[in-house]
Amino acid sequence: MFSRSIWGLLSTASLALAVAIPFKRATVCNGHAELCDRSYGNVTFVAAHDSFAFSEDPLALARDQEVDIATQLSLGVRMLQAQSHVNDGVLHFCHTSCALFDGGSVEDYLKTVKTFLDANPNEVVSLLFTNPEGQSPANVWKPIFDSAGISDLAFVPPSLPMSQSSWPTLGEMIDSGKRVVVFMDAGADGSDSVDFIMPEFQMMWEPPFSETDPTFPCKVDRTSGPLQPAEQMYMINHNLNVNIVPLFGAEVLVSDPLAAPTTNGADSILANANGCAPLAGNRAPNFLLLDFVNIGDAFKVADQLNGFA
Repeated sequence: MFSRSIWGLLSTASLALAVAIPFKRATVCNGHAELCDRSYGNVTFVAAHDSFAFSEDPLALARDQEVDIATQLSLGVRMLQAQSHVNDGVLHFCHTSCALFDGGSVEDYLKTVKTFLDANPNEVVSLLFTNPEGQSPANVWKPIFDSAGISDLAFVPPSLPMSQSSWPTLGEMIDSGKRVVVFMDAGADGSDSVDFIMPEFQMMWEPPFSETDPTFPCKVDRTSGPLQPAEQMYMINHNLNVNIVPLFGAEVLVSDPLAAPTTNGADSILANANGCAPLAGNRAPNFLLLDFVNIGDAFKVADQLNGFA
């Protein structure tokens, strides 16, 4: 048997070895070594609008994507946007209503995201969820995040609101294990708030959504809180809609898949980004929110805006 003195030597040696070996830092972050030292607030990410609403059926008018969540993430999407509604007592992601397009439960959706995160430990992923029915972040949303295994990976801001320049680097987020960023459009700043579910419009602004003008004129349309637009991150809603019932003044807007190759082309995305930049201190957008992310040049444009092309 080992004597106590030998155990003591082994413990001392183990401590010395632990001190001598530095904490392993991420060397490639979101696919680029250069991004490890780049602030989250100074990176452009491709975002999938209505990420759950995917279908290959061209007659599915409520679809906004052609490929599923796993494929979106494998392509390089790093923000997933989704709209929530309660269906038979369970929180689902649905397009306007669950009768129109039901993308399944939020819990199943988040478990799919968790599978990707587990397989890709050097990736920072953002989630932007709309909460039109005002479901409680603490009592409804957090238990779902907990069950899916996302809560322990979620970034908790040191204070609110965080300015664009105050975010940690991607490397710091990955090293800390807190590499999922969660935004919610409504209800995140109430009395039942959750520390990792951040109020979207205090943190970023958006131009108008449901745009039907292919030139995407830019203005600050949605924001709140004490920060000025130049101090916030921002997202361009670069998803083009078409009115399928133009008669008698009626308006039924759906995404325009036929225009997607042009809408998601480099010229269109860059023109939109350049039109918004003066409103944001001449910074590139943080998020490019697109329909049909598998079509066009969005990932090349994000690389260009991040300085890699």
